[in-house]
Amino acid sequence: MSDVAVSGREEIPESSTLQELDVLRSLERRILWLATRIVDYANRERPKADALKVGGHQASSASMVSLMTALYLGDLRAEDRVSVKPHASPVLHAIEYLIGRLDRRYLTALRDFGGLQSYPSRAKDHFPVDFSTGSVGIGCASPLFGALADRYVQDHFGRSTGGRFISLLGDAELDEGNVWEAILEPQTRSLANALWVVDLNRQSLDRVVPIIKAAELERQFETSGWRVIELKYGRRLRHAYARDGGELLRRRIDEMPNQLYQSLFGASEEVVIEALLDGLAPSERSALSALLDDYPGAVGSLIQDLGGHDIADLVGAYEQARAVTDRPTIVFAYTIKGWGLPIAGHPRNHSALLTGNQIDALRNDMGLTPESEWDAFPPGSPEGQLCAAARSRLERSPRAKPAPIPVPASISKSDPSSTSTQAAVGRALLDLSRNEALAGRIATVSPDVSVSTNLGGWINKVGVYGAEEEPVYDEPQDSPLAWHVSPRGRHIELGISEMNLFLMLGQLGLTWDFQGEQLFPIGTLYDPFVVRGLEGMLYGTYSGSRFIVLGTPSGISLSREGGAHQSTITPGIGIAMPGVVYAEPTYSRELEWILLDHLRSMQEPDGESLYLRLSTKPVDQQPFVAIMERRGEDAVRADVLAGAFWLREFDATDDAVILATCGAMTPEVLEAAEVLERDEGVHAGVLQISSADLVYRDWRASRLTHLGDLRATRSLSHIERLVPSAMRRARLVTVIDGASASLSFLGGCLGVPVVPLGVDRFGQAGSLSAVYSAYDLSPEAIVTAALIALEP
Repeated sequence: MSDVAVSGREEIPESSTLQELDVLRSLERRILWLATRIVDYANRERPKADALKVGGHQASSASMVSLMTALYLGDLRAEDRVSVKPHASPVLHAIEYLIGRLDRRYLTALRDFGGLQSYPSRAKDHFPVDFSTGSVGIGCASPLFGALADRYVQDHFGRSTGGRFISLLGDAELDEGNVWEAILEPQTRSLANALWVVDLNRQSLDRVVPIIKAAELERQFETSGWRVIELKYGRRLRHAYARDGGELLRRRIDEMPNQLYQSLFGASEEVVIEALLDGLAPSERSALSALLDDYPGAVGSLIQDLGGHDIADLVGAYEQARAVTDRPTIVFAYTIKGWGLPIAGHPRNHSALLTGNQIDALRNDMGLTPESEWDAFPPGSPEGQLCAAARSRLERSPRAKPAPIPVPASISKSDPSSTSTQAAVGRALLDLSRNEALAGRIATVSPDVSVSTNLGGWINKVGVYGAEEEPVYDEPQDSPLAWHVSPRGRHIELGISEMNLFLMLGQLGLTWDFQGEQLFPIGTLYDPFVVRGLEGMLYGTYSGSRFIVLGTPSGISLSREGGAHQSTITPGIGIAMPGVVYAEPTYSRELEWILLDHLRSMQEPDGESLYLRLSTKPVDQQPFVAIMERRGEDAVRADVLAGAFWLREFDATDDAVILATCGAMTPEVLEAAEVLERDEGVHAGVLQISSADLVYRDWRASRLTHLGDLRATRSLSHIERLVPSAMRRARLVTVIDGASASLSFLGGCLGVPVVPLGVDRFGQAGSLSAVYSAYDLSPEAIVTAALIALEP
């Protein structure tokens, strides 16, 4: 076990009685069996409807059995929140079954439709799950931000879970960059309610890792302010080390390459002993041989006695961690991948499955039969009583649903003559800051781009959140900032990490569940960098979190930044991602209505997150003001919130064209419409798409209303009502400052030919006129596209 930390930490106290430890060890064996058999049954015995493998991770589960047995059955409390290593989900299933929170019928339904999920899921599992996990690094970092969100709610509303936010993670997850971004974030360094437990089994998916620099990892956590607890060797090995020849045994194990060490797990006693003695000087060989002779037939099991499988050490470590009140804690628990199974330590055991003969032998070794293999412990047995006590300890009282926060329909008193949507959102937030009941629930977050995304006025008004009050320093006269950091602040300023932004938003967006307090988290970042934090965004929405993302500025309208810094694919991301409403408004009032409506709807049981794609390009507001004057504010608002409205109406003839657009391209489209009417005699209507996402959802839902009954009458979608059949003689041109496919679906919705304009190549730096001309987004190019569309 080369390059690993030598245990220099204090002895973990053994506070549990011998009887309690024996019962925990008995449960540990049953959990190992059930976790293994759950995967086995799904792959070998359950009838299959297709040729795809079911999969599962018997070895990765086995290494976690001791850690989770000691935690769930010996330490965990109802107020704690836990993220479980994805590949250890069968262990979680086994524990939940034994404590009575999971029906037995699900044990044979792993990865089956409506059955047990492949990885822990808040949305789909049949027992309480705190964190959805799957992608390594995401689940383990999320509780760190959950702990920060808990502290925020405590400071603002006096509410807290009262417990810890715990991550159970594999050592390979420490390879993920987002994990270190979370650890190095200054806001997370003093979170005493955060606990990480590392399953240090020294194997990745495909191999035994030759060198694990555990000592270096521990130092990095200590440098970041964490309390480090190391569980390297179990008590049997530590007792052996204390005897004559023990230091030799420790040295041999410490210096042994990981590949060799783990190859000994299934080897004979003779092979194990010879590997330990090989290369020693005669005197050392004699001293170590004398020690090993005192363990007849048990040397192989002795060298596998690691701290991560010592129940007494684990229970003691969890108690020790609970006593830490000034910083986060991490437990490095050395384990064996495949512990207790014939595939233990094998370099290819990650997805390996035990054979039928191996399962039969394991069942027999556990004292079970095919008739009793799925049984829980009898209620009156010591194990049954401990399971019942754990269930009682983990039961949470029903939390009252937060009272609805009233949201006004509008807040603006007037419309500016010209503004960008980025400026408009800053103005809207500043207006909202005057509504204390609503503003008090808004928590903004930014990865060091708060001023450049127009949060400066809001922050000056509400302050920056910090665990401690900080002195107020005079800013330079030309600075837009007047920040005051205190526990009362409502803006959370993070370092430059988009993944941290989305993980923080995801946890703030779950406080309605965890703490029973409704928050409205709003995060800002440059739209090109949405893709950096995309996985965190996805897992947040998958977990049922509700938040608002302001991506700004966007598209090639961010022309001076060059092609690599311009976002063109983000509309497609917004349309495709479940649980997120994507919108791209053009006008200040349009943006305000969408924002306010979402603050209302995200409080509903089926509430979603919102992604607003914004721009720094100033746009004349008069066309929108004119529509409101002509049609009335309520009618225009209803269309905006449904996803589309007419900005410029037209007469439907055979020589008519509909120009559909959104966001920054609207001025160019309006100019093209004027040219078409004036110079070409073509009737041109401008259809403004405030939310392509909502338009598509509504149209698709209307098409599927009669899927089960072809005789049912199909209701028209909003876009079909806006563009009735009489108008569909017109041709369609779609224009977006993004991938051209983003709006091209409108042709299918209306059943008309479409010419889609957009940006399908990497952008260029330059003036807007030059860039728009190069990418066929200029008024002239739009006119040409309309004329092409009208060709027979």
